[in-house]
Amino acid sequence: MKERVQKFGRFLSGMVMPNIGAFIAWGLIAALFIPDGWLGWWGPAATINSMVGPMLSYLLPILIGYTGGKVVGGQKGAVTGALATLGAIASTSSTMFIGAMICGPLGGWCIKKFDEKMKGHIPAGFEMVVNNFSVGIIGGILAVLSIFIIGPACVKITDVLGAGVGFLVNNGLLPLTAVLVEPAKVLFLNNAINHGVFTPIGTEQAAELGKSILFMIESNPGPGLGLLLAYCVAGKGETRSSAGAAAFIQFVGGIHEIYFPYVLMNPIVILGPMLGNVAGIFTLSILGGGLVAAASPGSIIAELLMTPKGGYFANAAGIAVAAAVSFAISVFLLKFFGKDADLAEAQAQVAASKGQAPVESTTGASVDINSVKKIVFACDAGMGSSAMGATMLRNKLKDAGITGIEVIHHPVSEIPGDCQIVVTHHELSGRAAQRAPQARIVPIHNFMGAPEYDTLVNELLQARKGSASSPAAPVEAPKAEAAPAGDTLLEKKNIVLNCTPVTPEEAIRACGRLMVDSGYVDEAYIQGMLDREASFSVAIGSHVAIPHGTNDVKPLIKRTGVVVMTYPDGIDWNGDKVKLVVGIAAKGEEHLEVLGRIVAIASTDEDTDKLVASADAERLFHSLNGLA
Repeated sequence: MKERVQKFGRFLSGMVMPNIGAFIAWGLIAALFIPDGWLGWWGPAATINSMVGPMLSYLLPILIGYTGGKVVGGQKGAVTGALATLGAIASTSSTMFIGAMICGPLGGWCIKKFDEKMKGHIPAGFEMVVNNFSVGIIGGILAVLSIFIIGPACVKITDVLGAGVGFLVNNGLLPLTAVLVEPAKVLFLNNAINHGVFTPIGTEQAAELGKSILFMIESNPGPGLGLLLAYCVAGKGETRSSAGAAAFIQFVGGIHEIYFPYVLMNPIVILGPMLGNVAGIFTLSILGGGLVAAASPGSIIAELLMTPKGGYFANAAGIAVAAAVSFAISVFLLKFFGKDADLAEAQAQVAASKGQAPVESTTGASVDINSVKKIVFACDAGMGSSAMGATMLRNKLKDAGITGIEVIHHPVSEIPGDCQIVVTHHELSGRAAQRAPQARIVPIHNFMGAPEYDTLVNELLQARKGSASSPAAPVEAPKAEAAPAGDTLLEKKNIVLNCTPVTPEEAIRACGRLMVDSGYVDEAYIQGMLDREASFSVAIGSHVAIPHGTNDVKPLIKRTGVVVMTYPDGIDWNGDKVKLVVGIAAKGEEHLEVLGRIVAIASTDEDTDKLVASADAERLFHSLNGLA
């Protein structure tokens, strides 16, 4: 149960964390330019302040919905999720963060299921039409449903939470309001609770008594400060290194939203801010703390500015106690229950106690090796390096007798949300971890013959045999399967042998020119191939390079085709030696057979060297087209 909650928390965090920059921009603009802000007196401040409302009501929820849709359904899911989120926004004047967290993944899921149903049923040439219209139609339908169902439901949720807080206030159970307030804040209901519940009641109290403690229940920066400082002490990896700056922004800038993802990635630590706020409210109640008006944003500066004369000690004590209790509890929870980027050691101990082998990686989430059903190979465009790596691992799993695991390839920007393991180039591991927070990331240095493949196969085999010492079955190169008659993606005229060594850029341009002359791609595709090389090398190991364009230039492909050039003396490809250069232009999946055959005949340095030294155009034509 705990693992499911943590997985759900990571999923929610994955929707919010990529958009933290937008939240910071909104918080800074609000702090500076609202009427009571630091620069609220400045003439142009009113004009700048006009952005605050639309950013909160439209931009931030749509960004969350877009990201949530992309996590589940890729780029199409992102657009569909954004459309559905807009419907929820249009249904109410309330801020629709909860609606965005529902609509975004829902939109991604719907478009994903539609694509699965349509796979293999779309006539050639109609892919773009079907893709665009499916997003428009499904997104439009979800937007309408969101207006009448999801939006009103989220408003009801907000009303219920507000009623719960009101009950505690009216019955003298003020410290217990933190039990509802802190979890609700993390779900981005902080503004609804503060300005929708506490501010109206607090304003009445302040008019009568000159101050109100209600203004400090939600805005107290102490609980969030304690949590973030705890991450500075007991966190690991990226969370630890980023927590210090986040603590400063939260405490001084009053942007409480910045600590919410730190809770979402480890939901159990919500107990720290929750109990910290309980202690803070109790302290304020005893010492008579309170503010003369709402502190917005909830920074230490705003809190002090709204403190009445003679109330500084009480309010400072309430903030300090809240921070200290939150810090102490959060450190304890992180040390004994926390899960984050540096989980590998703990997971290895758990796996060892269960007789399981852990999947090694330097980043990403923890996975149970026995639960692995889908492995994704990810590269920049998803048509070359990852396809060959997926083919190699698929063959190794087959030869080892391991079944029931789907091995697919995708661009790193479109990794599906239901995979357990992502294998990717080490330079892309950060992007892969961000795109698939639920998955284990296995970084490699080349896609051909990476030693991590055998390690992974061995671990999977051990887990299935229940033994930590069972070796993987030996892997032999698979035989190329015959292609259907007429399936000649590689034409004889596009096989160029015994080329003189050149620079990598010249080799890429030569491949691109062959593709253009053969009618495979537009001229601008060549620049996309160079951009792909600039992001990271297309030399994939085993003395092979596979130049191809980035994902962005796929629309420039007219039809699928492959070109081959051999360099017997080798090319110095940024430190790697390359003798076989295979240029790829792929509209769909047609090229995978050719790549599979390259894997079969050039899986090691020796294989490629022998092939290049002895090959003639006729042999390569028949071998790579499956005609031999």
